[in-house]
Amino acid sequence: MRGNLPGGGLLSRRGFAALACAAPIAARAAANTQVPIGLMLFAVHDDLARDLPGTLRAVAKMGYEGVEFFGPYSAWQPDHAKQVRAQLDDLNLLCLSTHNEAPAFTGDGLAHAIELNRILGSKNIVCVRGLAAPGRSNGFPGEGLDGWKRMAERLSEASARLKPLGMTCGFHNHAVEFQSIGGTRPIDVLGANRDLVFHLDVGPCRQSGTDPVSFIEQYPGRIQAVLCSDWPNDATGHPPLIGKGTAPWRRIFEAAEGAGGVRFYLVQQEGSAEPPLEAVKKDLNNLRDIQRKRRD
Repeated sequence: MRGNLPGGGLLSRRGFAALACAAPIAARAAANTQVPIGLMLFAVHDDLARDLPGTLRAVAKMGYEGVEFFGPYSAWQPDHAKQVRAQLDDLNLLCLSTHNEAPAFTGDGLAHAIELNRILGSKNIVCVRGLAAPGRSNGFPGEGLDGWKRMAERLSEASARLKPLGMTCGFHNHAVEFQSIGGTRPIDVLGANRDLVFHLDVGPCRQSGTDPVSFIEQYPGRIQAVLCSDWPNDATGHPPLIGKGTAPWRRIFEAAEGAGGVRFYLVQQEGSAEPPLEAVKKDLNNLRDIQRKRRD
């Protein structure tokens, strides 16, 4: 894919997608560009663990414009990250963001995340974990609203460290952050940090009883990404492919591309009844079809 630059020059597919990611919504609309679509790689985690290069090639061949790496990437050393970046460049894939657990928001953990994200070309370090559940360690310590407030302070400190580097701190929701504690939702405690951006995962948001469009409108300009996951699960417990559940995708996309200020979409498909690589290919086609019909 090539786009025209002012003065008649050409912009590579990778450069075009990067421009679309970074440009404000008004500028992107004026240039008649579309929001890039990436894959949150947890959707194909087993394939990725067996064969990272082969899985990235398959994802690029499907037509995805970018990816989001998740948990295991945090154990990489810089030399390995450089190898992965070289492959991304060869495939014209962007690293749109990374999906990080609580340790990435400590002093040394954040320094390591910054180093890896810079190598991979990502400017977006996204927190995927809230407070640790009782008896579990995969989360931030604390309980109740006080625990969420301490976590919010940790993410605010990370935001302050990232902002001068031209990077952002994001938060990827589950359903629990929308559940009120004494009249206050944890998501709003986190949202008090105006530098924090949201990666709105539609399925869990709707599972909590929250309308994703209302949430987008509540936080204008701060919906960096929409993670496209549908709901409810079928009779066997498998989540539907995108467009096969009940999510109001047209309304969500209109709000995201309007008030939300969305920079990119990520397909978030977990636990499909179909083989993961087949499922995410169908998801991409369904998502494009929804967008095409919306614009017709």
